[in-house]
Amino acid sequence: MSKPNSPFLHLFLSLFLATAINGFQFEEATVESIQTAFNQGILTSRQLTEYYLSQIETLNPLLHAVIEVNPDALSQADQADQTELSRRTSILHGIPVLLKDNIATKDKLNTTSGSLALVGSVAPHDAGVVQRLRDAGAVILGKASMSEWCNFRAKGIPAGWSARGGQGKNPYVLSATPCSSSSGSAIAVAANMVTVTLGTETDGSIICPSSFNSVVGIKPTVGLTSRSGVMIISPRMDTIGPICRTVSDAVHVLEAIVGTDPLDAEATTDASVYIPEGGYKQFLKNEGLRGKRLGILRKGFFSFPKGSLKEQVFEEHFNIMRERGAVLVDDLEIANINIIRNSNHSGEWALMQAEFKLFLNAYLSELSVSPVRSLQDVINFNNNHPIEEKLDEFSQTNLIESQQTDGYGYKENQAISNLNQLCEEGLEKLMKEQKLDAIVTPGASASSILAIGGYPSINVPAGYDSDGIPFGICFGGLKGFEPRLIEIAFAFEQATRVRKQPNFGIKLFEDDLVSGI
Repeated sequence: MSKPNSPFLHLFLSLFLATAINGFQFEEATVESIQTAFNQGILTSRQLTEYYLSQIETLNPLLHAVIEVNPDALSQADQADQTELSRRTSILHGIPVLLKDNIATKDKLNTTSGSLALVGSVAPHDAGVVQRLRDAGAVILGKASMSEWCNFRAKGIPAGWSARGGQGKNPYVLSATPCSSSSGSAIAVAANMVTVTLGTETDGSIICPSSFNSVVGIKPTVGLTSRSGVMIISPRMDTIGPICRTVSDAVHVLEAIVGTDPLDAEATTDASVYIPEGGYKQFLKNEGLRGKRLGILRKGFFSFPKGSLKEQVFEEHFNIMRERGAVLVDDLEIANINIIRNSNHSGEWALMQAEFKLFLNAYLSELSVSPVRSLQDVINFNNNHPIEEKLDEFSQTNLIESQQTDGYGYKENQAISNLNQLCEEGLEKLMKEQKLDAIVTPGASASSILAIGGYPSINVPAGYDSDGIPFGICFGGLKGFEPRLIEIAFAFEQATRVRKQPNFGIKLFEDDLVSGI
């Protein structure tokens, strides 16, 4: 059989011709394996950074996961290599990191939230989480693509699309959604274009792309990580978290980026009480499921067809959890779930519209240089660049409606009161009455429940459907529940080891395989 003359075959071959150096395997490398290689002298940060830059060059034309690479990435890697091993205080030292494009850096990179309107803007300082990464010795590799304006421009715009980045693609099934606004961060990690990324979440934007791209995402308690220097939608709900291939990698990143920040003082000070003495690594326990009470939200969440693949997979996972010592409290239901899921009835949408305008205007007003200084300027830019921003195809109705709001008035304050009540009578009541350590749901199906209260969650790969599209399992809890969620997620991951590498939709004929690849 002759080999097909396909660009995808060339892509596939190029990916596997240079995946090791001095015995170190780049594919699926973890933060810990990289640091071991650094310490053994068989790998340098420059070599690792060069590898990821080559991966981006090869894969990005297909996947559109990265908007921009840092021209100073290699010099940062060289600087990391020059630091003596004895002076390296962080496990992230020399590790390349991609940042979602709404997380500001004061360097040669743009920070645009995927919009052409902010190209050329200059941030006055690094975002709080970026400064912590730099302090840890990490290499800022570039900016990951995202849904433009955090998927807030208008309803109906495909997830993962932005005017700057194009349409992000799911590396497992190219026609499948990459899901929600931190899509580029999840795509890049899944496709081995980097080991570590940061995403942001208002309502599902870390957990959903992590689920659909078969990676681990941690959505921290709101305030554990600073939002300073980040374009957010809602200070009540927005949080910054890691997206990685393993729970341990995500935990190492979380540990590096949590903490107080005077530029996000109220939220980070309030949440700092949840940071455990000794950090988060101590909760990476193989026996972490033992004794945990896990609430299974059946109705409206695990409503799969009888005998379906997903039903079978999740039942197998539940059995594994029981075998590992977890107590499953089944058939639970949140009484007010229908109200919570209806963002108009709950008040979530009204609050998001008002807060988006307030906090975007504040962010834009503080930029050292910017072509736009307000939400109205962004709307005007889009009107003046309809082709580049695909205005006729996608519109900007949410931006326009947000512009028409006027801060915190009666409607917004009523929404805050309503959301507080929904939290108290919903998830908080359920977890306290049932003495739960976590709720368990498929993918991002519980994102709104967790969003309105600023609650944490962790997604772990759970399986692949009949078309090969990944799906995840989400463990969520109350504020400050990160330690027990980490124990649960890590033990589940170690017991199941579901994740597999994507093949980018490529199916090779038998005689297309090359010896040694």
